[in-house]
Amino acid sequence: MQYGAESAIVVDLSKRLGIALGMNSVECSLNFNALTLTTICDERCITTTRDTINQSINVNLLVQIQQIVNKTEDTVDNDDLIDLTTLAFDELDKTVYPTWLVGIFVGISCAAFAYLNSASWLMTAVTFVAGMVAMLTRIYLSKHHFNPFITVIVTAFIASLIGATTYYFDIGNNADIAVASSVLLLVPSFPLINSFSDILKGYVNIGVGRAVFTYMLTLSACVGIVMALVLLQIQHWGF
Repeated sequence: MQYGAESAIVVDLSKRLGIALGMNSVECSLNFNALTLTTICDERCITTTRDTINQSINVNLLVQIQQIVNKTEDTVDNDDLIDLTTLAFDELDKTVYPTWLVGIFVGISCAAFAYLNSASWLMTAVTFVAGMVAMLTRIYLSKHHFNPFITVIVTAFIASLIGATTYYFDIGNNADIAVASSVLLLVPSFPLINSFSDILKGYVNIGVGRAVFTYMLTLSACVGIVMALVLLQIQHWGF
């Protein structure tokens, strides 16, 4: 859940893993920031609730978890199956790219988008710096567990502030492109598609929760952009 999986996948994997480990029945109830799991084994019922710590997306971990479940299902008559499965979860590869490398490539992607929209080379360079600095700031705030909405506001503010210098110093042929491209790094973190998918598959409560979370992130990004434009006293912005 906390790594961006769809609700249907979470429920399916939970039930499959429980049955593979010898449970008679597995029931899973999901909320936006927690999940409740009930297992029945030999007429004994155990219920546990766990919080989801963050809402970041990590597809690599999701794939590893699916592989563990598949391997557990394929294993037959192994007395140490529970211990081996627990060990596999403890040894999940949580390696991430270095912060500086992520910042550079995010800056390049923002700059590439600006260049594809007919930005000049100087404006493209400004967009690169804005995207890189904003991403490094976002990673720093996330690591220190800041509120996600505050993180988005600050990130959008810094990206827009640096990108909007193209207005302030009259750089390039269309300064709007730099501001728009600089804040694009925020888009992949919005779980809008997952919210629609959850609603269509019957998980309305968590789908609505993710949708509201997305709208609040969008509002936070708008607040950050407006703060930067007001600070630089830019009266109008847009294509």
